[in-house]
Amino acid sequence: MALEDAKNAIDDAFTRENLKGVSNELTFGGATSFLRRKYTKDLTGVDIAVTGVPFDQAVTNRPGTRLGPRAIREASSLQAFDEPYGWPHDPLSNLAIVDYGDVAFDYANVPEFPATLTDHIRGILKQDVASVVLGGDHYISFPILKAYAEKYGPISLLQFDAHTDTWPDDNMDRVDHGTMFYKAVKSGIVDPATSVQVGIRTTNEDTLGVNIIDAPTVHEIGSVETARRIKDILGDRPVYLTFDIDGLDPAFAPGTGTPVWGGLTSAQAARILREIAGINIKGGDIVEVSPPFDTTGATAIAGAHVATEIICLLGWNKLKND
Repeated sequence: MALEDAKNAIDDAFTRENLKGVSNELTFGGATSFLRRKYTKDLTGVDIAVTGVPFDQAVTNRPGTRLGPRAIREASSLQAFDEPYGWPHDPLSNLAIVDYGDVAFDYANVPEFPATLTDHIRGILKQDVASVVLGGDHYISFPILKAYAEKYGPISLLQFDAHTDTWPDDNMDRVDHGTMFYKAVKSGIVDPATSVQVGIRTTNEDTLGVNIIDAPTVHEIGSVETARRIKDILGDRPVYLTFDIDGLDPAFAPGTGTPVWGGLTSAQAARILREIAGINIKGGDIVEVSPPFDTTGATAIAGAHVATEIICLLGWNKLKND
């Protein structure tokens, strides 16, 4: 049946009628929406909206993450014809997932961007739809978190990263991808006591009370124990998951702006994400994929897998509760 479907499937991003189900479109052809989901702004009956934020004007080193959403979408074509491996449920067949397209913004008016992004995410959440965001540099998580905090109150943050991104910065109007979680904690939208940063391997003495499981600890205790500690910290509080691709070691994700050696392997990340199933996740993002610095496409492939795992985590809770 899949072969017959493949003969006739083309541009599922525009032509598919059912929001559920895998896609048998040729991997190397057609319009590349995320996982071949339908491109639409209509969120009626939708469970999860995947949206891109092609913004990289907050970086401190190498740019290029504005091209991340496009590359992640293309890479996701490899995953669109199979249910995600290792999960006891298939969110592609059981959840209504759409590609909501990218946020529209004026690239030359950076001060206006944060409010524009918050409003974009707010519009998704108002319809009781979860967002999965393809970045973009890591600053974008701050405007997104504002929208989530409006809906859920102070939220717990689960952050995979080489950097804490909590360096001091009391100017809330500065757009910087290294200080936004300092601002998120200081402004009360993130609860540090029930938040956790995983894979950290750069020095920042003031943790602001955020729990840290650094990369050497993950290597020492293993993925399963890391996941157990994460779940203990988060409890049943509403969680936003943000995954900076530089949380992975540069051997697995070279295409990023601020690579740091000694990071997580892709296998460790995959196991941790599966083992934390059941956390009260409300949304998430994958950020800092910079395609110009990876000619192999491996970084975008990793990013596509992370975004799919976030969808699986969201689906786990929804399907369990339905």
